[in-house]
Amino acid sequence: MKILHLLASVDPRTGGPVEGVRRSGLAMQEAGHEIEVASCDTPGDAHVAAFPFPVHAFGPASNRYGYNAKLTPWLSANAKRFDAVVVHGLWQYHGYGTWKALRRSEVPYYVYTHGMLDPWFKEAYPLKHLKKWLYWPWAEYRVLRDARAVIFTTEEERTRARESFWLYRARERIVPFGTTVPELDAARVRHTFLQALPELAGKRIVLFLGRVHAKKGCDLLIEAFARVAARDPSLHLVIAGPDETGWAPSLLAQAQAAGIANRITLPGMLQGDLKWGAFHASDAFVLPSHQENFGVAVAEALGCGLPALISDKVNVWREIEEDGAGLVATDTVEGTEKSLLRWLDLDDTGRHAMRAQARRTFHSRFRIETMVTALTALLESKGAAVDMRKTPLTPLREATQQSR
Repeated sequence: MKILHLLASVDPRTGGPVEGVRRSGLAMQEAGHEIEVASCDTPGDAHVAAFPFPVHAFGPASNRYGYNAKLTPWLSANAKRFDAVVVHGLWQYHGYGTWKALRRSEVPYYVYTHGMLDPWFKEAYPLKHLKKWLYWPWAEYRVLRDARAVIFTTEEERTRARESFWLYRARERIVPFGTTVPELDAARVRHTFLQALPELAGKRIVLFLGRVHAKKGCDLLIEAFARVAARDPSLHLVIAGPDETGWAPSLLAQAQAAGIANRITLPGMLQGDLKWGAFHASDAFVLPSHQENFGVAVAEALGCGLPALISDKVNVWREIEEDGAGLVATDTVEGTEKSLLRWLDLDDTGRHAMRAQARRTFHSRFRIETMVTALTALLESKGAAVDMRKTPLTPLREATQQSR
């Protein structure tokens, strides 16, 4: 198949959807499919050139909605080159532009909502929700209604999506998300990370890795960490990720007020060996998010053998709790403190068992091959409901299983 993915941007700082397209695209390319991408980036942007697939960049966009007059005409003229078009995300023009171009086309389009219909946003940002209502009936509602399928990554996400807008119609399908964890020399990347941040040598690192954003609960993580820090003088909190809103100074001030300024590090966004070194140098991964569709970093942490201490607003929390691959609590200071304390109370046997289970959970639930098989089956069926138990393995998955 020849597949076109549409995103607002392929900038890795924008979060999980970009990484998801990159990882799944590489895996599908390996299985013999052709991948192209369209976005509203500026053609000369460095992240456009660095993306591993041909990117048709139509930017810069003229406003925050991402309006671009070039996108829809290009789609209308080029859609027949593709077997499927996959839209990632809502509330940006690239989705509405796709609907305008393809609503009467024989080329099917699909929409990944990526958690953007979660009712948490309605509760947390009521004014923004009212603004979204202004263009929901004439834009996003029609984008979802006319899509060949609207793709959710978990049953939890699908159920919650129905609660945001009463005017809602969609052919709902679930495609489990997945990612890859590269086979690296763990000692080498750990050394690289600790060389870059020598103050962490000999520390017992609690790692947050993701966008530094209010919905991620970084502030309550700092407060919870401050409450338990006295339990172990070697504990150190690392909050790594891009700071889109300029929140880091406030978080550092919060840590200063709590008396743990010397026990927290905010290194910014980590990539490559530094990112994987952070996982392999840490003892636990923490994500007390108020809303999280999947959390690519959660799966990556599990793949590196890190127990995941997450909130029950991360949509894979049931799988983590059921497997014993981490600990789950509410998205509050008290809930995060409870998880940290439970983790600290584990003896050596319990810690080793949880780390081993983290790896098993990644391999059984969150590998990229699972996602590729499910997505390929959906696209080949033109959006029909598919029983994954009867779906043939893709060549990639067959090769992977044979190599075990």
